[in-house]
Amino acid sequence: MCCWGDNGVCLLQPFQRPPMIRSRTLITAALLALSALPAWADGARTYQSTCAVCHSSGVAGAPKLGDRKIWAPLIEEGQAILTAHGYVGVRGTPAKGGKPDLSIEDFAAAVVHMLNASGGKWSQPDAKGFAAIRAEIVKREKELAAKPGK
Repeated sequence: MCCWGDNGVCLLQPFQRPPMIRSRTLITAALLALSALPAWADGARTYQSTCAVCHSSGVAGAPKLGDRKIWAPLIEEGQAILTAHGYVGVRGTPAKGGKPDLSIEDFAAAVVHMLNASGGKWSQPDAKGFAAIRAEIVKREKELAAKPGK
């Protein structure tokens, strides 16, 4: 039995959206969820736009992407140290990969991408990981500032 409302919808049954509206809602929700991902989630993109200039060919002593032998001792340094020192500038790497507006999140994602393509098994840093990286950045900057000629 049904009690029909003015618009012809049964008032005793729960409102059901037509399938097309449900699928649009699901698609919209999925797109919003994906757009909420942080920009740094794509280390490959940052690598291509910033790091590949040196790391794809190994120019100026840059560890070449995929060269496990060269990357192995760097992987052993640990994620916080390697990321922080690279971000500040180390060996031939300019600070922030030579891109002054590069965030630590983007830089860290690119490092994870390079290391994982070169024998590492690192994950993107979480809040604790970024705290360790930032602490190492502060420490490294102090060490560099204390060096003669700086």
